[in-house]
Amino acid sequence: MFNERSPRASQPARLLFIAGMIGLAAAIIILGTGSTVRAKNSRELKDWTEQQAVPVVKVVHPVVPDSGGTLTLPGRLESFTDAPIYARVSGYLKSWRVDIGDRVKAGDVLATIDTPEIDQQLNQAKADLMSAQADAKLAKTSAERWQALLGSDAVSRQEVDDRTQDYAQKAARVAAAQANVNRLVATKAFATIVAPFDGIITARNTDIGALIDPGSGNHAQLFSVSNVNRLRVYVHVPQYYAPMIKAGGTADFTVAEHVGMHFTASIVGLSDAVNASSGTTLVQLQVENPDHLLLPGSFVTLHFALPALPGSARIPASALIFDEHGLRVAIVDSQSKVRFEPVTIEQDLGNAVDTAPGLHPADRVIDTPPDGLAEGDHVRISDAGDKVVSHG
Repeated sequence: MFNERSPRASQPARLLFIAGMIGLAAAIIILGTGSTVRAKNSRELKDWTEQQAVPVVKVVHPVVPDSGGTLTLPGRLESFTDAPIYARVSGYLKSWRVDIGDRVKAGDVLATIDTPEIDQQLNQAKADLMSAQADAKLAKTSAERWQALLGSDAVSRQEVDDRTQDYAQKAARVAAAQANVNRLVATKAFATIVAPFDGIITARNTDIGALIDPGSGNHAQLFSVSNVNRLRVYVHVPQYYAPMIKAGGTADFTVAEHVGMHFTASIVGLSDAVNASSGTTLVQLQVENPDHLLLPGSFVTLHFALPALPGSARIPASALIFDEHGLRVAIVDSQSKVRFEPVTIEQDLGNAVDTAPGLHPADRVIDTPPDGLAEGDHVRISDAGDKVVSHG
């Protein structure tokens, strides 16, 4: 009876055992799958974290500049020729014929001075000349008569020589009196003040009846005549840029009173010396001014186009790093590691700088490097691609 029930009793146990084994296998599979997924997710998270820890940077390639940019400096305009007019004789101003702003030609009368003292001196000199001429004429006649009597032995040789010497002295007095007359005539001519060259009257500091004193220095000038058809431009160039400015070149400039207008001046000379107090070199330029738009004494803003420095490389100013190690740039090498390179600025152009020889067009310079970047750090270059510094 026991043997008959045994197979029937063990069948549910076997089924239960099989179900347990299946459940166990499913649990193992589920646990294994979950562990694999977790491990995969962990690796992905680790890789993502590591990737996020690597800085992403943008790089630029240095370029060889076509030009050295523009040097902007203040300057001033001056007349090509400017002459203060002073009196050469004393007297009272009799009349003036020109005023400020009048255009004159060389030789035009500007004013006339009344010179009564010189007039009297000239009259006296003329009278002295006439007296000397009369004495010389008489001395000449006497000398000729005594010379004729010498052949008849009526007079001695000594007496003839005395008469001849007297005539020579009287003739010399005539020459001296004539020279004095000529001097006073020349002085009298200065009573008429004339323009020394074509130009414009820029000052008149006298009026009718004013007492005029000769000379200059402490005495006020009567007029000022300026030639403004051509103007000189003077500018002080810093010592560093002086070798870049060459005679024969040009520079553009603007003036405040003519907005939007640009003028061109030619460089005609440099002082070839550095002012010890300012550290600058004086440069002279010239500009034609046929329409008289430019005024002497005006301040201008000059723009010099500078040549590119040999071997220089241009990078954006945002690529510069200034810290306790000095001025540097960060470069990404072939292994995507950071390498710092010291640089020297040759020229500051504002948003870009020209550096001394050392950087090359193939270098990948980090633009706007992140804080905390260290030598040898790994970096990733932005997918946006390299930014190229434009030629200037």
